Amino acid sequence: MKNKKRMIGNAVFFLALFGLTAYAVLKGKELSQLAEVMRSVHPLYYIAGLIVINVFVWCESYIIYRFLRVLRYDHVPKNHCIKYSYVGFFFSCITPSASGGQPAQLYYMNRDKIDVSVGTVILLIVTILYKFVLVFLGALIFIFRHSLISDYIREASFFFYLGMALNVFCVIFMFLLVFEQSLASRIIFGILRGLERIRVLKRKEERVRKLEDSMLKYHTAAAVIKENKPMIFGMFLVTLLQRVLHFSITYLIYRGLGLSALGIVDVIALQCVISISVDMLPLPGGMGISEGLFLSIFRCIFTGALLYPAMLLSRGISYYALILISAVMTCAAHITIKQKESKRECI
Repeated sequence: MKNKKRMIGNAVFFLALFGLTAYAVLKGKELSQLAEVMRSVHPLYYIAGLIVINVFVWCESYIIYRFLRVLRYDHVPKNHCIKYSYVGFFFSCITPSASGGQPAQLYYMNRDKIDVSVGTVILLIVTILYKFVLVFLGALIFIFRHSLISDYIREASFFFYLGMALNVFCVIFMFLLVFEQSLASRIIFGILRGLERIRVLKRKEERVRKLEDSMLKYHTAAAVIKENKPMIFGMFLVTLLQRVLHFSITYLIYRGLGLSALGIVDVIALQCVISISVDMLPLPGGMGISEGLFLSIFRCIFTGALLYPAMLLSRGISYYALILISAVMTCAAHITIKQKESKRECI
């Protein structure tokens, strides 16, 4: 019941935020003019964007699949890893700070007999790679494309530097949480003792033993992955490809609108700046602020009547299309589970 109320609350929050964002963006705009510009884009650019957004999801599923194989979970097929990724992206997109993605993934992973502690380690490392690549790209932009910061993102520079600082802190903390064995245990058992002290939970030795067993599996999984440094580097490269593909959707729209003054590296770099700026904000997908930063940063690139259609198309494919596709895949995964449960009950 609590989970259902939380899901309804998240859905209402998401829809309200979406409505406010749509109102703020489209207020006073000539919708027929926006539609005309969008129709001028060749359909191949839309198809390419949808392919890219799916490859973006599949990159994560490949990383999860590789980590599961290293940890000897050979019974989990590739298509189930794809399911975990779509489910994760769907709940990440509709919940504040992407807080619902990993719990949903852990639920489906546990249905496939993957221990929760092992799944937690894998998803934490996936998140570390995801955020580390963002910091890595941000550092490259600062060093090699610093002119972009002064030319295009001067007004948004505060959000960029804040996003970099928060992501660096988050990466360091999660890295210690995974590979510094005593830290995770101290935090988890500290929380347990605190809940017992304020009498939210009763002291039970069985619960403590189960938690100790889970933490042992957690640390064992982390140690096994830590020993496979070449594989971790390979997964870093996959994550780098994943991020660059996601940012390249804006370049597809840029070319689809007939523009060519800026190269692909600069357009991807500017889109990366937006992602860094909103990544740690407590909003679903950075909704609202992402659109605002796009309009601010790209106003000198998508000039005149092209700016708002470019923003709608870029966000429409990279975020809203991802939500719709992930929602369909999540519903399919849920229906499949219900059908399996019904078959078991009939036997």
